[in-house]
Amino acid sequence: MPDILLIEDDVTIRTALSRGLRELGHAVSSSPTALDGLRLAVQDRPDLIVLDLGLPDMDGVELLRMLRAVSRVPVIVATARDGDAEMVPVLDAGADDYVVKPYSAAQLDARVRAVLRRVGGAAPEPLAVGALRVDPRARTAMLDGVALDLTPREFDVLHYLAARPGEVVTKRELLTEVWQLPYGGADKTVDVHLSWLRRKLGETAAEPRYLHTVRGVGVKLVEPS
Repeated sequence: MPDILLIEDDVTIRTALSRGLRELGHAVSSSPTALDGLRLAVQDRPDLIVLDLGLPDMDGVELLRMLRAVSRVPVIVATARDGDAEMVPVLDAGADDYVVKPYSAAQLDARVRAVLRRVGGAAPEPLAVGALRVDPRARTAMLDGVALDLTPREFDVLHYLAARPGEVVTKRELLTEVWQLPYGGADKTVDVHLSWLRRKLGETAAEPRYLHTVRGVGVKLVEPS
């Protein structure tokens, strides 16, 4: 089941929904404010966000626009507003669906499953390249059965490459898809993270095993020969 981030300021609703969704098999994290929710969305990369519009520090529509500037994560808006005049701007701002309060955990679960089917966002399976195992749900990576001590960004880079074994990935693509940044002047950031990854994989650019640089093009992750 997918990881869900619930951004809801009402503690009673937040607690009840979190409990109900967990009983239905979901992993759930939650936040009572917009800014903390944005931080968790960027840091933890959930599979789906449930967003209340009436947040104490920022209107939910504004938070939705901020989320869409950095992420394509599916978002279900939860609101007491049910008229077209209220909901059309929400959908235009990037919401994938909405539910009108009051609603149950079972109703929300059905919406979650429908949205993830529609966007192809079912929880991803662990990846294997040679003796390297990358689990995107647990956000863990193991090499020869030993856990790798990776930073969140190192894991994101490794996972992106492991999902495309043997495919040359450019720095532009990594900056756009992993960092959510436009290309230009930040390619050293990619180089540094690749260098750190190589060190943790027990290899070097001169003697690569998994991470191979294609000069002038990018990098690829391959099974050692």
